[in-house]
Amino acid sequence: MKFEDINIIYEDNHLLVVVKPQNLPVCPDSSGNKSLLDLLKEYIIVKENKPGDAYLGLVHRLDRPTGGVMVFAKTSKAASRLFETIKEQKFEKYYFAIVNGVPKQKKGILKDALYKDINKNQVYCVPVATEGAKLATLEYEVLDSISNFSLLKINLITGRPHQARVQLKKMGTPIFADAKYGKAQRGVDLALWAYSLKFPHPVTKEIMYFIVYPPVDKIPWRMFDMNVHLAII
Repeated sequence: MKFEDINIIYEDNHLLVVVKPQNLPVCPDSSGNKSLLDLLKEYIIVKENKPGDAYLGLVHRLDRPTGGVMVFAKTSKAASRLFETIKEQKFEKYYFAIVNGVPKQKKGILKDALYKDINKNQVYCVPVATEGAKLATLEYEVLDSISNFSLLKINLITGRPHQARVQLKKMGTPIFADAKYGKAQRGVDLALWAYSLKFPHPVTKEIMYFIVYPPVDKIPWRMFDMNVHLAII
């Protein structure tokens, strides 16, 4: 992939807001594959004719198989203020997920202790007293159900690695096409999409609000009328 392939939806002197493609790592990892961060730095170097490296602050993450909207900081000052916004819980991000099954409750809050095995890159629900475990809280709402599939709106109140995937599996409704925590589907991407970001601009304080559609022409998204659900939201 080249930086020209990345969909940039907003840019100013302080922020860069983009659509992260699925199956692209956000930052360099053990795979050695080029990351979104690498590509966006290349973009800045070319666009601004910068010698050497370019600064780009990573303030939040998405799992490699997850796609959707992300914001990066173009200055250290912007990065610091965005981190404060996240800490103060003024940084709102919402996801769509299509899961196997229908949750028993239309709305709910899931609270679990999660432990990440770094060597296996696997996350587990564990007893609260487990050493190294961190509390994870997730809020969900069932927007629609078709056959044995449900479209969920998700608010990750905490931002733990693989959180939605692990907690929804524990609830008995694993995310569709989750090769790690559910069942892989040949040629189908994980049905988890970061569709919304809302936060105060780190300098102007203006409320920034971005909504990005999931790949509505692909399985399983095309089962649901996303125009209707985004209009409601």
